[in-house]
Amino acid sequence: MTGKLVVGIDIGTSGARAVALDGSGAVLAQASAKMADHGANLHEPCNWWRALDAALDGLFAEIDPKRVAALAVDGTSGTMLPIDRFGRPLADALMYSDPVADANILSAISSVAPPETAAHGPTSGLAKAMAFQKRMSPWKVVHQADWIAGRFSGRFDVSDENNALKTGYDPVARRWPDWIVATGADILLLPEIVAPGTPVGHAVSEQARGYGLSPETLVVAGTTDGCASFLATGAAEIGDGVTALGTSLTVKVLSDKPIFAAQYGLYSHRIGDRWLAGGASNTGGKVLAHYFPDGAVARLSERIDPTQPSGLDYYPLVGKGERFPVADPDLAPRLEPRPDDDAKFLHGIFEGIAAIETLGYERLAELGGPKLQTLRSVGGGAANPVWSDIRKRKLGVPFLPALSEEAAVGAARLALQGAIRAGAIRP
Repeated sequence: MTGKLVVGIDIGTSGARAVALDGSGAVLAQASAKMADHGANLHEPCNWWRALDAALDGLFAEIDPKRVAALAVDGTSGTMLPIDRFGRPLADALMYSDPVADANILSAISSVAPPETAAHGPTSGLAKAMAFQKRMSPWKVVHQADWIAGRFSGRFDVSDENNALKTGYDPVARRWPDWIVATGADILLLPEIVAPGTPVGHAVSEQARGYGLSPETLVVAGTTDGCASFLATGAAEIGDGVTALGTSLTVKVLSDKPIFAAQYGLYSHRIGDRWLAGGASNTGGKVLAHYFPDGAVARLSERIDPTQPSGLDYYPLVGKGERFPVADPDLAPRLEPRPDDDAKFLHGIFEGIAAIETLGYERLAELGGPKLQTLRSVGGGAANPVWSDIRKRKLGVPFLPALSEEAAVGAARLALQGAIRAGAIRP
């Protein structure tokens, strides 16, 4: 088979995945590797690379690497790594969920940062960059996706607008804001920022040559894992929403304007001239896992009539506290009364989560976003037809199939965008 193609790479907490698309966006090949098989410590960048190496070996066993016109990488949002000018790590990474405990750093940020920035909080990328700055003298502090992409291009001084959001980047003004200097952070440690899908170099490194990639292969600016997952679904019009029904409940909608409400943990990523706005609730699959053993949800779902209301009014949480669409750290779960029939109890939980999802999209609209027009669903909960029927009844919009749930496909779509922009692939 001939013809140019593109590759998307996803680096997640569980492993690495690589996907190849042809010029029309169809998946030609894919391969993955578990992180645990290549090093249990997620903080060690060499383990990210070992997992990716195994995934790429699998991918290039199915396709000719010389056909790759472009590649792009997505990584976990907020994972930061200090490096020297040759891209060599100077310490273990601080992962997306690792908090910075230094109160002076957090106070320095909160005292000058505007309320709408995503750089607030102990897990922000900016807090981690400042923590590394305090411990050592790095050349740059980069995001996970930047480092992986740099291993192909040799460029470790560039990042994308999505990964940079939690590091304090202003996606509206499209620059690092002046207030970052006032925190005491060395802004020279932060990378140059470009839009996702922008070609930033070629695959000319020793590692790239080792895979058999052409030196003409473009390396394209990527994105975060969450944004890549949205792009993979095929959602592309204003008002298109994507709900992730995983351990937690995440709602995102494509908007024509940015929406920021830090009090709800609500931020907007820039996707070209559009915006991906969303929030995450503490409800979700974790509630189901807390109350029902493996297999019970599917079995009990068969006894639920999704066209009929349960008569229960639940706000399903495992513990106290909610982020979005209600901002209340003291909000207690509401799961009473509990019926003797577990199927009816599950029915009530399904409805409660669906009501939170509905309120989430309504909240996004109230805060300036578009009204939800269509919905695509991803995550384990999306496969439950009874739950889906309950959600359709609550949300009242068309449910469309997700083209893919793989974040690597979203990264590959950015690679395709960059290849078309550069004339490496004809649309």
